[in-house]
Amino acid sequence: MSNGEAETAAEGFELFKAVKPDVAILSLRMPDSCAIDDLNAYFIENPQARIIVLADHAGDAEITRALKKGALGYVCKDIRPYELVKAVNTVAKGKKYIPPDIAGILSEHLGEEELTPSEQTVLRMIVGGMQNKEIAFALDISENTVKTHIKNIFEKIGVSDRTSAATLAIKRGLVRIDL
Repeated sequence: MSNGEAETAAEGFELFKAVKPDVAILSLRMPDSCAIDDLNAYFIENPQARIIVLADHAGDAEITRALKKGALGYVCKDIRPYELVKAVNTVAKGKKYIPPDIAGILSEHLGEEELTPSEQTVLRMIVGGMQNKEIAFALDISENTVKTHIKNIFEKIGVSDRTSAATLAIKRGLVRIDL
């Protein structure tokens, strides 16, 4: 840890507690965690925390989850320096900051029906390469229930096959792949 930067999410949280910054910028993916999963801990430590999530790309599901969990901003790592300064200044005032390109991504999916927790689980298993029988066994549900979940997933995300569902799930951040 040096100069307000951390190598791991755990180091970052310790730094946050020690420094008490006006604005914290959390990298979406750290070797030991995902910023979206960690947001609750930051808000327990400081309910007025002002946090920007910094990501490699903008998947609408990840953006939505981060904002719902209390992040005030979401930016991509290719952000221009002046734009990052604008983001920090905006969030420091307690306002949300979403760059126009990310706002456009969000608006494309406004009003879409969200996947249920069961559908999210089935989608993760599809992305993991599991077949219907394997999913049914793993979840202790019938194969017909799996097929119903898959049908609902396809309708909600606008695809017609498993490969398209898996590809879209990764692209939009509906499923997190830890490589």
